[in-house]
Amino acid sequence: MAQHASVNTQPNEPPPQSTGPAAAAPSPGPAAVLESLRAEGPLVACITNAVVTNFTANVLLAAGAAPAMVDVTGEAGPFASAASALLINLGTPQPEQRAAAVEAATAARTAGVPWVLDPVAVGTLVHRTALAHRLLEERPTVIRGNASEIIALAGAGAGGRGVETTACVETALDAARSLAARTGAVVAISGPVDAVVDGARVSRVGGGSVLLTRVTGGGCALGALAAGFLAAGTAIGTDAFAATVACHAAYSAAAEIAAETSAGPGSFPPAFLDALYALDADDVARIPIS
Repeated sequence: MAQHASVNTQPNEPPPQSTGPAAAAPSPGPAAVLESLRAEGPLVACITNAVVTNFTANVLLAAGAAPAMVDVTGEAGPFASAASALLINLGTPQPEQRAAAVEAATAARTAGVPWVLDPVAVGTLVHRTALAHRLLEERPTVIRGNASEIIALAGAGAGGRGVETTACVETALDAARSLAARTGAVVAISGPVDAVVDGARVSRVGGGSVLLTRVTGGGCALGALAAGFLAAGTAIGTDAFAATVACHAAYSAAAEIAAETSAGPGSFPPAFLDALYALDADDVARIPIS
């Protein structure tokens, strides 16, 4: 004889819960992405400018990533394919490096490796502007620059004064949204208050220090660290937008801490590296994010 299903006759039993889809888990916060960076030690391939190579490598090392400066043709592509992330910075684009940049970006896109484009002085100089637009075809994951660079790359105005911006972050937001919508990239704008845009979302990151603008490589190294954070974020399920916000928060926190003990631009870089190395969750939490 087949058994009948039992019937619950207890009057106080709560009704069964809905079996609908569960709410999405919140994205890990900035401190979690920093922790992932240190745990994963991502290999960041850097094609960057000659002025900032040493500082960029040291920033990555202090944060917990592994830098590699491979910027010659024949090597840049295979290395980018094998790396955890890639930075391309257009600060000093020599002919060999220009070809290597295209090779590396193409390889990264094909291999699914996240990569960051830092279009230094785009809009003010012809060759790097053309190269930046060529690299957009390879779908960068993040585009990082100052307000003038983002406006120029979006086709909404001329560039700044060399590597210096002549526009403010808020005036670049529409250009950043347009650039994000056209390329699919997250766009990060550096300034007194940074902005991170992905077309649908805007996040502002405060903190930092004006001393970052008084030393060579303050912005360029941020682009390299953003590449490391992209790789670290991927390891814990954080999207490119949240990983970029996390990077800016960590960078700002380290700059604030370093500025507290620095007498000026000469003592700031080593203090910044020390602060980045020792950064913890409480340090990152002090940075306002809106």
